[in-house]
Amino acid sequence: MKLSQFQFNLPKEKIAQEPPRWRDECKLMVLHKDTGEIEHKLFKNIIDYFGKGDTFVLNDTKVFPARLYGNKEKTKAEIEVFLLRELNREQRLWDVIVDPARKIRIGNKLYFGEDESLVAEVIDNTTSRGRTLRFLYDGPYEDFKQTLFSLGETPLPRFVRDKVEPEDAENYQTIFAKNEGAVAAPAAGLHFSRELFNRMILKDINKTFITLHMGIGHFRSVDVEDLSKHKMDSERVIIPEETADIINKTKRAKHKVLAVGVTVMRALETYVTSYDEVNPYNGWTNKFIFPPYRFAIPNAIVSNFHVPGSTMLMSVAAFGGYENVMKAYAAALKEDYKFGPYGDALLIL
Repeated sequence: MKLSQFQFNLPKEKIAQEPPRWRDECKLMVLHKDTGEIEHKLFKNIIDYFGKGDTFVLNDTKVFPARLYGNKEKTKAEIEVFLLRELNREQRLWDVIVDPARKIRIGNKLYFGEDESLVAEVIDNTTSRGRTLRFLYDGPYEDFKQTLFSLGETPLPRFVRDKVEPEDAENYQTIFAKNEGAVAAPAAGLHFSRELFNRMILKDINKTFITLHMGIGHFRSVDVEDLSKHKMDSERVIIPEETADIINKTKRAKHKVLAVGVTVMRALETYVTSYDEVNPYNGWTNKFIFPPYRFAIPNAIVSNFHVPGSTMLMSVAAFGGYENVMKAYAAALKEDYKFGPYGDALLIL
């Protein structure tokens, strides 16, 4: 498959800037991949397609306030720092992206906060844009973390809107977020409400959780036409033994396994046994799923509508079939579905 096959015109007004008033009342398109049939529903109707013994697998990662604004020493130039992940707790080392990158070199100091109470030093250039920062903070670790996160803002993607509002801190987080470490929310999980979970219980639909700390790699532009040459950034993934057992029992009983979002899809397909079952796993994944691909674990996926040329769109097309999914996306544009993390969802069965 080629990058150009996943390009299409997406008008700015088709990208949702706000979430729906109720999490589970966004639009839900249902695509039957064997027939190509498309249905139009609301997200809360998703359980109509599942029943007793089926399992929903969700990502319980928690988004942290990853975007900070600081000033360079001497020149006071404003620098945006995007925290990617903590490298060393004791030394206060963080892997970050800085913008504008050309102004930042090893040895530069950056100051954060109105009183410049937090200082960081650039100690390494890892890529053309990436840097390693050492935060110069002598107090206890918990105080440092609280100070750092109090200066950050919710990392809502720029293509949604530039200005982050206070309510985004709650809106851009699933209701089941638990394990901190993501710089982007698992968007399909944003649609689940407590009411929907309660209705799942009444239908004896299981839910279980993996953790995949979504990084910024999903939002990096693919710059090669031949998709087999694209390299994904590595992301931390944890599949507990209990979760693997629930999924494998579901499959053995011939029930459905729903992967809620591309992150769950990647996690489940990372470490599969020769019997097409899930292994418990605690490590990293840089798996890039694009057509053609044979899935071992999920029978169904639900995902938001993604922007053109994105690796997430490619992964969805691998599951639903390229022609089916691109036809569904054309229907979404025609029927005024909204794209992006605050937008509508696509269920593929």
